[in-house]
Amino acid sequence: MSFGFLGIQFGWGLQLANMSAIYTYLGAKADDIPILWLAGPVTGLLIQPIIGSMSDRTWNRLGRRRPYFLVGSILASIMLFLMPDAAAIANTFGEGFASLARAAFGITAGVAVAAGLLWILDASINISMEPFRAFVADKLNTSQRTAGFVMQSFFIGVGQTFANGLVYYFNRSGFDAGTPAGAIPPSVSYSFKIGAVVFFLSVLWTIVTTREYPPDDMEAFRRMRAAKHGIGGFFREIFSALREMPATMKQLAVVQFFTWLGLFCMWMFFGLMTSYHVFDAPDADSDLFKAGGAWGGLMFAVYSITCFAIAFALPKLAAATSRKSVHSLALTCGGLGLLSCYFIQNKWLLIATMIGVGIAWASILSMPYAILAGALPPARMGVYMGVFNFFIVIPEIIASFTFGRIIRYFFGENSTSAPLYVVMAGGVFMLTAALACLLLVRDVADENVPERAVIEADEYEPVLVQQNARPVPSTGLLGDEKNAGRR
Repeated sequence: MSFGFLGIQFGWGLQLANMSAIYTYLGAKADDIPILWLAGPVTGLLIQPIIGSMSDRTWNRLGRRRPYFLVGSILASIMLFLMPDAAAIANTFGEGFASLARAAFGITAGVAVAAGLLWILDASINISMEPFRAFVADKLNTSQRTAGFVMQSFFIGVGQTFANGLVYYFNRSGFDAGTPAGAIPPSVSYSFKIGAVVFFLSVLWTIVTTREYPPDDMEAFRRMRAAKHGIGGFFREIFSALREMPATMKQLAVVQFFTWLGLFCMWMFFGLMTSYHVFDAPDADSDLFKAGGAWGGLMFAVYSITCFAIAFALPKLAAATSRKSVHSLALTCGGLGLLSCYFIQNKWLLIATMIGVGIAWASILSMPYAILAGALPPARMGVYMGVFNFFIVIPEIIASFTFGRIIRYFFGENSTSAPLYVVMAGGVFMLTAALACLLLVRDVADENVPERAVIEADEYEPVLVQQNARPVPSTGLLGDEKNAGRR
């Protein structure tokens, strides 16, 4: 059921490791990069809660979540295939389009096309990805969900490892020799086209090899769907979910805000930091810049390898301590890893940095969702997983709109030193998230949480129709004999 995440993360991995370099090859400046990354968070903000709400109310031959897997994978695969050809596509639009891009946005035509493709790509990936979170929660009971989300982390790590390793392999094999200045290297182009095929086939495998549980009472399900029909119903459902948000979700929101702000800093600038700070590349046209970008991508593979190497240890650590303690410790490892970049001049030492980030990444992809799933009503799992994404994309939107101005103010335009300090800022944000997790979060599946806290987290939830025949297992908090005696 989680195999499709290998393909989804293959697409994300290629994007995260290479889009800043692609923009730079096409003529973007360093202070342009944050706003050009706006596509991901905005499409996540708009698409995920809507798709979550829609999938909660969908049932057809493919089931509830799988129709969205299919549509998103087809569109995303097409955009991945086209992305390396952004300059060629821009040339077909003629000089008028190039003049418009310069006059309206101050960017080249190639950058404008790449940005447009990225908007469609990220929207498509979100269509596929959001239902996957709810898919796991739908099919697994409470005691299995930590392992289920960790399995997703495993396939995410595998997918991103192969995605990032491909670019480095092609670069080391000499495919980039003779690449003209300003052109996207063949190593990147071939990797994106392979990624398009991997994305589609991986998601298709999940669609073909899994089944979904139909609603218990189809008539009640149809009445619920009819009552919430139309775009107005979507937004009423989303606003209702925001009003009735469980306490656990509010606590995790603070952690997610700083976590993903830190990750966004890394994704935007780690590759550029590697080229300029570690490889001492003088500009984007030098061979050192290409070598640094390829090495930065390989370091992303290192954190992905670390992710799936430790993913299966996390449930045991969480069982021995607590999920929030494990998550806080993992975020600390990631924050210290990013801060260490300041002291690194040897490319091999970046491996230690990425091991710390990989530990954090494995936990980021599993622990918050495992903690959250136990606090959500089953019938609204999709919409709440989509709303939870708000606390990922809002900090990224803030970063996209503000970091360019901050970089220009402190470092000037087209600065080669700014990427290092943005990556280090990401480390500070991760450490802040680790502290917030330790102090604020109360996991309702933790036996040490008082019974009253569980009741308070749920007392505003409406009574909902159960959507399938699987029993909801006890959390161990309210079902033991002592608690039963008090009731």
